[in-house]
Amino acid sequence: MRTLFFLAIIISSSVSVRGQDDDDYGGSPVGGGGGGNPDVVPLFTELIYSRMSNLTDSFTGEISQHLSFCVKDVQKDWNGAFNFSSKLDFLANCIKKTNGDLMQRLCTAADIKFYFKSFYENGGKGTNYLKPNKNCNLTSWVPGCEPGWACSVGPNKKVDLRGAKDMPARTSDCSPCCEGFFCPHGLTCMIPCPLGAYCPLAKLNKTTGICDPYRYQLPPGKPNHTCGGADSWADVGSSSDLFCAAGSYCPSTTQKIPCSSGHYCRMGSTSEKRCFKLSSCDPNSANQNITAYGFLLFIALGLLLLIIYNLSDQVLTTRERREAKSREAAARSARETAQARERWKSAKDIAKKHAIGLQTQLSRTFSRKQSTRKSEPLKVLGQPRMGSEDSLLPPIPPSSSGSSATSTGKKKKEPSNLTKMMRSLEDSPDSDEGFNFEIGDKNLKKNMPKGKQMHTRSQIFKYAYGQIEKEKAMQQENKNLTFSGVISMATDTEIRSRPVIEVAFKDLTLTLKGKKKHLMRCVTGKIMPGRVSAVMGPSGAGKTTFLNALAGKATGCYMSGLILINGKIESIYSYKKIIGFVPQDDIVHGNLTVEENLWFSAKCRLSADMPKADKVLVVERVIESLGLQAVRDSLVGTVEKRGISGGQRKRVNVGLEMVMEPSLLILDEPTSGLDSSSSQLLLRALRREALEGVNICMVVHQPSYALFKMFDDLILLAKGGLTVYHGSVKKVEEYFASLGIHVPERVNPPDHFIDILEGIVKPSTSSSVSYKQLPIQWMMHNGYEIPPDMQRSAGIDTSVRGGGSVTGTNSDGTEEQSFAGELWEDVKCAVELKKDNIEHNFSKSKDLSERRTPGVFRQYRYFLGRVGKQRLREARIQGVDFLILFLAGACLGTLAKVSDETFGALGYTYTVIAVSLLCKIAALRSFSLDKLHYWRESASGMSSLAYFLAKDTIDHFNTLIKPVVYLSMFYFYNNPRSSIADNYIVLVALVYCVTGIAYAFAIVFHPGSAQLWSVLLPVVLTLIATQQRTGILKIIANLCYTKWALEAFVISNAERYSGVWLVTRCGSLMKSGYDLHEWDLCIFILIVYGLVFRAIAFFCMVTFQKK
Repeated sequence: MRTLFFLAIIISSSVSVRGQDDDDYGGSPVGGGGGGNPDVVPLFTELIYSRMSNLTDSFTGEISQHLSFCVKDVQKDWNGAFNFSSKLDFLANCIKKTNGDLMQRLCTAADIKFYFKSFYENGGKGTNYLKPNKNCNLTSWVPGCEPGWACSVGPNKKVDLRGAKDMPARTSDCSPCCEGFFCPHGLTCMIPCPLGAYCPLAKLNKTTGICDPYRYQLPPGKPNHTCGGADSWADVGSSSDLFCAAGSYCPSTTQKIPCSSGHYCRMGSTSEKRCFKLSSCDPNSANQNITAYGFLLFIALGLLLLIIYNLSDQVLTTRERREAKSREAAARSARETAQARERWKSAKDIAKKHAIGLQTQLSRTFSRKQSTRKSEPLKVLGQPRMGSEDSLLPPIPPSSSGSSATSTGKKKKEPSNLTKMMRSLEDSPDSDEGFNFEIGDKNLKKNMPKGKQMHTRSQIFKYAYGQIEKEKAMQQENKNLTFSGVISMATDTEIRSRPVIEVAFKDLTLTLKGKKKHLMRCVTGKIMPGRVSAVMGPSGAGKTTFLNALAGKATGCYMSGLILINGKIESIYSYKKIIGFVPQDDIVHGNLTVEENLWFSAKCRLSADMPKADKVLVVERVIESLGLQAVRDSLVGTVEKRGISGGQRKRVNVGLEMVMEPSLLILDEPTSGLDSSSSQLLLRALRREALEGVNICMVVHQPSYALFKMFDDLILLAKGGLTVYHGSVKKVEEYFASLGIHVPERVNPPDHFIDILEGIVKPSTSSSVSYKQLPIQWMMHNGYEIPPDMQRSAGIDTSVRGGGSVTGTNSDGTEEQSFAGELWEDVKCAVELKKDNIEHNFSKSKDLSERRTPGVFRQYRYFLGRVGKQRLREARIQGVDFLILFLAGACLGTLAKVSDETFGALGYTYTVIAVSLLCKIAALRSFSLDKLHYWRESASGMSSLAYFLAKDTIDHFNTLIKPVVYLSMFYFYNNPRSSIADNYIVLVALVYCVTGIAYAFAIVFHPGSAQLWSVLLPVVLTLIATQQRTGILKIIANLCYTKWALEAFVISNAERYSGVWLVTRCGSLMKSGYDLHEWDLCIFILIVYGLVFRAIAFFCMVTFQKK
């Protein structure tokens, strides 16, 4: 309230100048006792006002120093309160009424200082009684001390109205206060009422004894005392009777006019405002009903969003339909070409048979002439026909054959066309004479001009499907490949060779930190390129742990032993761009189609330099090999919305890694949940990958015998992570037979071995080995050193082996601990695990993969397209969010009416809470639902920054749209004085801020905890921001985003209050601690908070991810 005191001094300065000018220009223009010249009054009034108006510059500095928080533009606010240039009638009337001694009745600076000091001491509220002073005290109480009355200093006495030290003695000629002025209770002077006020003379209400329209009563015991003028100017809550009533407007402080039809007048208005066309305003309307515009805005926004959604969906659907049409045409063409080629080969085979028969007949006819010649064996498909009779004949030299043909041609007529064709088939049986084309891209690439290779969709699909059909034909022709056939196929230029990765491991041991429990012990062996290795074992054997160790994903463990990559001690993460890891859970985006899932993985993980045609070939080949053609355009589906089957989802999960053409492919139970045919289809696809040199290792749970035989190597683990067998699948039965363990008839070997390791089935009686000794038998079989504790537990004499002692921890000799000790160990283990995860996430390795994947910007584009599609397919969820915001705006706009005393702070408080809560909960979905997908994609080398920025960019749509949805109801129901543009800007900044906070919650907390924090935080912070702030609480409040959002709302509304509202504005802003100049700062801080929390969210996302 200290600042209100300075406001009072400024007002007194203007009044003082007015009095001095009055005195300088003659003191009594109308003459004492009512005489004088009335024509001089208007001129004299103008002169007084003109001198007063030119004095604002003299106290501009003081206003800027003490009232800057509530006065933004001094000249504008001055004119809004005291610009009486068009209405000076009240001043002229007062000069006439007081017989020219107006300046002797006006309050000096000291009087006004005293008045507003009492106002300040009363906590900013108006007061009905001032403290005793020079003129009004216990010994001196003249009629001018009563509310609405004033006195004069006396005739012929000059008053220094600028004097701020002493109050002049003003006790003579007391009379009611003039219209347009107010006279406080306890002071004997007058102060002009500001614009927007209505200050008529009061009239006594004989029923209540109150002087209407004011709230003071006549003094008791003074029957001659009458009602005077206005008595107080303070905040609207204390002196609302001074303000021009709602439904009327006051062009001057002495005139009040009812609002006409089609117009509305708020409280304190100086003019009426025309209502909008769609709103109806009756006479004396205090406000206009503009809810229709809110509904129109919401409907328009809904139609716009619906149009955008339909257009986007139509564009995507049209593009997908055209692509599917081109793909089907290319596939049909490739199939027809392949079928035609097969028919041509069949025709050649028939022609060859006729040629063989004709040659046999001719050879018998001319056997005597050719007895001395060596017969040449016929070729069929480039290979000697060893099974035919003619293959037994000795070969015929080419030179002799040529001379014979020449001599024969001389004696006989020219051979027919059929004879020429047969001879050409004999000489070149693989030629495509008369049918010269290739399936695939050979001719296509040769015939394309340089720099214009396969830019069209049709050309790309023709190339891809041509290659696929050719590969099918090769597989059909080479079903029973010999070793030379495999080599020939592997060296075919059509098959791209990949970098090979061989992983060897020696004495690999994993020990859980804290509890010192062995997860895996002394595992030695290697997995090789071009081979499919199966990892089997009972539950608890450490199969998944073994894969995690190979992939570098084992955290929270002490690892000993060696892992060699291509014979060198290198980090597996140096090759992560060419390593595929298929998790046990099907982590696939359910709101994308099968093809979209595969294509996204291919675009982000294949080489950036790979032509698009080759990428299409890779994806189409994977879809073909995994049998996903029928569901390629189907959504994968989620738990809530069913899509493809579980087996197909599993194959998509594998396909995500196959499309990036890995050199090492690790799979964790890829056949779980698949039937036998689907499992064989998947394994055939993996074997085709192995033909290209891919090293494949997979955990399999009890495969069928047919599936078991399709593996190359077997790694059989016992409980505790001990190796029982590691070698070729073909030799596993032989090895166990050497131990006396035979597989019974009609029993699946892997099932039998696992049952033995589980202890369910005991080895045969002929075997002296128990299932616990099998790991030691394998170590002895290969000459590995056996830890002493394992020897003792198996009852083996260490002197027999004579091996060196290997220190090991006795897993059975754990020491019993108290509950507190176990709890402490658990805490230490959890801390160690978190520490390992953080170090693991920030570890950097040199890239040795020799593959340059797309950069951050290109991946950002890919992520942007994917997230955009996902949002379009979640339109119903977005619509529900908008509907909830719409209803919240309608409810709060209706219930929380604008309070002029607080400038709508209550409604804005509810707005901050509601918008924060609803937008936070909605924003949680951006990251909480995709954590597993992000962890998988990040571990494969995709950019975390591109992922985060794409999500945030798409969410900016909600940042811009949600404020419009909310304001379409709240603003038009609540109808504050601030503009809708100001409210929209504040809401955009608020939504941007709380969205960043929601990101941090979604990433750090589990979904349930994140929702709880999102609900609790805005409520608590808003309560802190609205409390009286002193000391530490003020510092805390300034850290709350809700304080800055609420301040921005209140400031934007308070700026619209001027004139009679000036004291209310300064008092309310001072009480709240707000500043009119801080609106831009509030918006800036909200945006900065949004950026800071996004940075925190990104840091936490990278730090606490699980690879």
